[in-house]
Amino acid sequence: MKQLLQNLRDGKAVVVEVPLPTPKPGSALVRNAVSLISAGTERMVVDFAGKSLLGKARSRPDLVRQVLDKARREGVLTTLEAVFNRLDQPMALGYSSAGTVVAVGEGVEGIKPGDRVACAGGGYAVHAEYVVVPKRLLAVLPEQVDFESAAFTTLGAIALHGFRLAEAQIGERIAVIGLGLLGLLSVGIARAAGCSVFGVDLEPQRIALAEQMGAVAVERSAAEESGRSLTEGRGFDAVLICADTPSSDPAELAGVLARERGKIIAVGAVGLSLPRKIYYEKELQFVVSRSYGPGRYDPQYEESGVDYPFGYVRWTEGRNLQAVVDLLASGKLDVKALITHRFPIDQAAAAYDLISGKSRQSFLGVLLTYPEGEGFTEPARRVELRPQTAPLEGLPRLGVLGAGNYAAAVFLPVVQKTGGVQKVGIATASGLSARHAAERYGFEFASSQESDILGNPQIQLVAILTRHQHHARQVIRALQSGQHVFCEKPLAITPEELDAVQELLMHQPPAMLTVGFNRRFAPFSQKLAEFLSDRREPLFIQYRVNAGYLPLTHWLHDPQQGGGRIIGEGCHFLDYLTFLVGKPPIRVRTVGLPDGARYRQDNVSMTLTFEDGSIGSVSYLANGDKGFPKERVEVFCGGRVAVLEDFRSLELVQNGKRQKFTAHLRQDKGHQALWQAFVRAVRQGGSPPIPYDHLLGVTRTGFAAVESLRRQADVEINPA
Repeated sequence: MKQLLQNLRDGKAVVVEVPLPTPKPGSALVRNAVSLISAGTERMVVDFAGKSLLGKARSRPDLVRQVLDKARREGVLTTLEAVFNRLDQPMALGYSSAGTVVAVGEGVEGIKPGDRVACAGGGYAVHAEYVVVPKRLLAVLPEQVDFESAAFTTLGAIALHGFRLAEAQIGERIAVIGLGLLGLLSVGIARAAGCSVFGVDLEPQRIALAEQMGAVAVERSAAEESGRSLTEGRGFDAVLICADTPSSDPAELAGVLARERGKIIAVGAVGLSLPRKIYYEKELQFVVSRSYGPGRYDPQYEESGVDYPFGYVRWTEGRNLQAVVDLLASGKLDVKALITHRFPIDQAAAAYDLISGKSRQSFLGVLLTYPEGEGFTEPARRVELRPQTAPLEGLPRLGVLGAGNYAAAVFLPVVQKTGGVQKVGIATASGLSARHAAERYGFEFASSQESDILGNPQIQLVAILTRHQHHARQVIRALQSGQHVFCEKPLAITPEELDAVQELLMHQPPAMLTVGFNRRFAPFSQKLAEFLSDRREPLFIQYRVNAGYLPLTHWLHDPQQGGGRIIGEGCHFLDYLTFLVGKPPIRVRTVGLPDGARYRQDNVSMTLTFEDGSIGSVSYLANGDKGFPKERVEVFCGGRVAVLEDFRSLELVQNGKRQKFTAHLRQDKGHQALWQAFVRAVRQGGSPPIPYDHLLGVTRTGFAAVESLRRQADVEINPA
């Protein structure tokens, strides 16, 4: 299928062929008929992408600070690679469309194939022939609402939420500053609610449109005098700022136009330097509107479909979407006059030339249309990018599941540098990330279905880089098919999943498995292990991790998706202690700081006891500062001390002598060495690079650590 993408590095908007996406649980696959370009939001993205690297840095000093902090922690070369990789990721544009449901995922009720719907959401209702949209971001269309009108639903919901925040009553006077799409929709909604409306803009054409919709509208220069005249000097009950400008002039004008103790709602993105005198004297309320309404940016609502109670949250974003559809159906809101341009998806690049000013034409509502009617065939879920190559003797053929941040920033660049495999295919649920990654790294095909990788007889080696809840199931499927598996951590997120993996390894070992515990393969780790190789005493190990804060809404915190930070991330550090001691721990005790309303079991200390008497401690902390180094390992044993700092420096002390090793330009955490070791083991046979008792024991230790925190007691770890 065709999809419009924005390249953040060179600023080009391009239409590419990507695999048809697969609907996830709680979502629907929609065949788009029309999508609306949001001139303000999308022009901002296009303008940013078109800037030089220096221009991007000047426009986002906050990101520059993050880059500098990363360079100090991880090295200049590591940071540059990360920056250029992020800029190379394609951005899916668009967030407002309308079309027909063709399939629904598990758990979707009230929506069925054949329903006509309006779609919302950045990353969901994108400019593509087919989109996958969560059910809470869909609004069913009645027959009298055409697709072109329905494509305005998302922007209409943004305007409606701003209007609701104003708490306007019938007969009140509303001023709207900025008469672009958002402003004109606000005019229409306010008029439909029985309010008198005053509009302000710089362009005569938009002023004329506002007047056609029943408003009194003027240019900026006449706004203050006209506003006083219309309100008899009292001012407006509410002012909706719908402009798109870094200037604070709209906020200043709003203060002048508002009545005493009136409300001002910032719906658009404007400068927020408020003049204290006028706001103080009138005791004005200023509110920044957050998109479509309650539920926005809440993954439990948007992704998991957990609705807010109707009696307590009357107008969620989903109910706002449906309210706009109802206004369109009743004829109280008419958007047809706002449409100025229509482009077929094949000509989408021309549409972006229009909104970026390159074509020097005036515009307002710009629509993208998609093919339909007789002769139309459903796009494939697999896109061939290169001719299929014959298998080469001795080179395993690689298939990849998942192409998220880890895949793009770490794994696939490592595969590219290392060689030793034939790159066959990449599959992701969206299809988009698979297409980009497969094309960039030279794979033969991209797909949106895992069956093109798992069980494919043409693929001998599978890399599983999906979200954590899929790992165990996909590992089992691949091993049962005789495919070797590299699984990015963790191996499993429940004991039951791990039991199933262990059972398979015990009774069906024809294929090899490893997990992405890369730190044990880092050059400094190998040097540290060699330093301790002839030890005759137990180890004392302290591993401190300045992990950084993760919002509670992040999927990693979700027990059903990520398993939590101890299981999903802490396993790295539990494995490192296992690596140094040589065997998994036998007992764990976990204590933690109170979570409050900010954390979720991610400020903890895990004390591990090993069979040989060694003791290890992992302090995993989310309450620190990213400017401080992330990881520090201290090891004491038999008159020796070793200190590993963030995999950038290693200090070894013995008999009063110090050895210091430093990596100045690049941090090496062992990703490439692990992959090389695994590919070598697959090609040559022999033992897996990480012993299975370590893989299983470390994963069980993570489960035991969580149980210990819950019980506030020591927990014995069942042997793998």
